[in-house]
Amino acid sequence: MSEARVLQLPGVNLWMAVQDGGPTTIFLHGFGGDLHSWNRLLPLLPAERSYIRYDLRGFGQSVPRTSALFDHADDLTDLMDAMQIDHCDVVGLSMGGSIALNFALNRPDRVRSLSLLSPGLTGWDWSDEWRSHWRPIAEAAQAGNVAQARALWLAHPLFATTRASNLSGMLQDEIARFSGNQWVEDHQAPALPDVERLHQLEVPVLLLTGARDLADFRLVADLIEACAPNTTRHDASDTGHLIHLEAPDWCRDRLVAFWGEAT
Repeated sequence: MSEARVLQLPGVNLWMAVQDGGPTTIFLHGFGGDLHSWNRLLPLLPAERSYIRYDLRGFGQSVPRTSALFDHADDLTDLMDAMQIDHCDVVGLSMGGSIALNFALNRPDRVRSLSLLSPGLTGWDWSDEWRSHWRPIAEAAQAGNVAQARALWLAHPLFATTRASNLSGMLQDEIARFSGNQWVEDHQAPALPDVERLHQLEVPVLLLTGARDLADFRLVADLIEACAPNTTRHDASDTGHLIHLEAPDWCRDRLVAFWGEAT
């Protein structure tokens, strides 16, 4: 069973769900998600491990106390320090994947293994196609119509395979919980592109991707696979971006095998 906790860090109180056990694994959700994004996958994982999932700063209930610039990877470092975790396995989804990878590049001494599910990449130069879908969402939110922004986000091609499945209700619930603040104003500190540092990645990497994901994310995965040493990739043929929802058993099997090999 997970225990709800609130961890006070500089500028934010992070809302967490903690399950104590053996080796620690920390989960980072994607854009617009929260710690509940992992509700379908977590019950399938081995009980003899410790799992920490939290609302990233600005998402869910982790509301910032300041408008100062911040870095999600720094928040993860502060979380580990506060909880006296020397090193851990890190799992990141989409935007959470870009944060996890950035953290592993900055602090390889704190990462035992890195699992990336449909990851983004810090400093990524998004395609014109991606920008054409993103722009009207941000414009609606900035005009004060967050409901319209949420509706456009739900209709985004990124979620086509999830909408077509029996999981569409879970996706709708997650988007309904999202405040939309990051479409209006995002206080993340600027960062250099991580694509130029992929060859420096030292930790073992598990890369899980959906064959029906969008081109931007497929390209990011291809670059990670090609450039990051010690990377193992598995591609789910009938799955889109949200592989943790659409194929939780498939993800579980590969995560558990990878953790066993990495320890």
